[in-house]
Amino acid sequence: MMMNKRLIAMAGRSKKYIYLCVVFQWMGLLANAAVIFAVAGLFGRLYEQDFSPAAMLTTLAVGLFGILLRVICGLLANRMSYRASGGVKKTLRESICQKLLRLGLSYNQHISTAEAVQLSGEGVEQLEIYFSRYMPQFFYSLLAPLTLFVILAFVNIKAALVLLVCVPLIPVSIMLVQKFAKKLLAKYWGEYVTLGDNFLENVQGLTTLKIYQADEYKNREMNAQAERFRKITMKVLTMQLNSVSLMDLVAYGGAAAGVIAAIYELAAGHMDLSGCAVVILLAADFFIPLRLLGSYFHIAMNGMAASDKMFKLLDAPEPEQKTGFISNTDIWLSDVCFSYEENREILHDVNMVFPKGLTAIVGESGSGKSTIAALLMGQHQINSGNIFIGESALSEIPEDALVKRVCLIGNQSYLFKGSVRENLLMGNPAATDAQMRCALDKTNLLDFLQEVDGLDTMLSEEAANLSGGQKQRLAIARALLHDSDIYIFDEATSNIDVESENDVMALIREMAKEKTLIVISHRLANVREADNIYVLENGALAESGEHNSLLRQNGRYAVLWEGQRKLEQYRREEVLA
Repeated sequence: MMMNKRLIAMAGRSKKYIYLCVVFQWMGLLANAAVIFAVAGLFGRLYEQDFSPAAMLTTLAVGLFGILLRVICGLLANRMSYRASGGVKKTLRESICQKLLRLGLSYNQHISTAEAVQLSGEGVEQLEIYFSRYMPQFFYSLLAPLTLFVILAFVNIKAALVLLVCVPLIPVSIMLVQKFAKKLLAKYWGEYVTLGDNFLENVQGLTTLKIYQADEYKNREMNAQAERFRKITMKVLTMQLNSVSLMDLVAYGGAAAGVIAAIYELAAGHMDLSGCAVVILLAADFFIPLRLLGSYFHIAMNGMAASDKMFKLLDAPEPEQKTGFISNTDIWLSDVCFSYEENREILHDVNMVFPKGLTAIVGESGSGKSTIAALLMGQHQINSGNIFIGESALSEIPEDALVKRVCLIGNQSYLFKGSVRENLLMGNPAATDAQMRCALDKTNLLDFLQEVDGLDTMLSEEAANLSGGQKQRLAIARALLHDSDIYIFDEATSNIDVESENDVMALIREMAKEKTLIVISHRLANVREADNIYVLENGALAESGEHNSLLRQNGRYAVLWEGQRKLEQYRREEVLA
């Protein structure tokens, strides 16, 4: 009943703690039975007026020892339960993390970031109860009634049989609920993940929502989603409450049937008063383990619904083992086609070459510039054609080798909360303070930071206490420490001031003397000194060449250049006016 072999296999070394938990629970049951036999025996002696101080002392000693043993066994069972769950949580989270690492930069094609966080957080916590409570209780629930039946069979076989026959009614009631509960909980997790995805997206985009005054609309949308989640949650709770009531009815009814059978046997003279007392006092213990199992069942079912999503992630196809290597940093694209969705191609037979030096890609928004950057980083797989770095196809180069030699700097490179030093060390964990200061100096950021706390300057979340230009300079300084052979600047100056833009472009031109640099920019003035410029239009290569030669062609580049020149001239006139 709801035993997932794959989940059990993931328990690993935690299995022994689960078994030990069951053993200690079983020993506690035997201790409790010993106490009940002693007390029932004393009642029998009192009834038969066969009382003596020695019997009283014996009963007291057995009772105290049994209670002490049961307390100790209970504590040990809880400790084993805790150890079992701790090991499993670590194993599950490591499995999810390792899977995401193996999937690499393309992990979000299989799972959203919010869902990955929810599964490794709340999902694993739900499975903790499955391993720490449900599984031990499951095995104990099988062992306890059989143990009590053997014990009570020596007292009265008929009463013992009545109790044993009633026990399976609880698992039957659980199984009746299980099919309905599984569908309901799958829907619950679907709503939970959707709500989490939208909440994360809205929080990340809160500034944009405020700017466009769309926050009220998103608030209503979130409220509607939250209401759907509330309703499905209430359905889950209603289902749990109804099933608990059903199990209580079965448990109490079964115990009552056993008590009635015991009293009938006593009246028939088939057993004495002490035997009847034993049956009455132990009748509840026949059903309590399975009743607790039913209580854990609903929480465990929630964990099982989460595990389905975990296994979907863990079963996601992984990139094959790659053996290629980067012999040199020349890059070329040959007849590359790519589409995010079927029947909607983004890139059409693109051919490009990126030798050492500075090469630019320009074009209007939506022409496919950033798509090429993502393809070069291995974030997506091309539909047809080839991409080569050196002598190896990009598809054959291992991701760790790729990210070591190729570095992408976008206009929203993430900076983490913490010190400047901690953020820079992500680029090169072995970097010295002198190397970090040198990188900051190259990006004209050192003087500003020295006026604060230098490398120990603290950054708030997403470096909100820095300007846009300062954030971009810091991201570039981190990229410099990475010391890659190939740098891709994807609109790296789109969100910064003119002064910072000029500084960044000057640094890019200096870097291009030694490395392969690809600059993707919507502002053509930034790329006029590039060795070669590729012009994209609607996902196809429209033209290529140096700045002056492209202007002489009077093609798409010349049109874009003239349009931007007039726009900038208009802005200058507006400022002067």
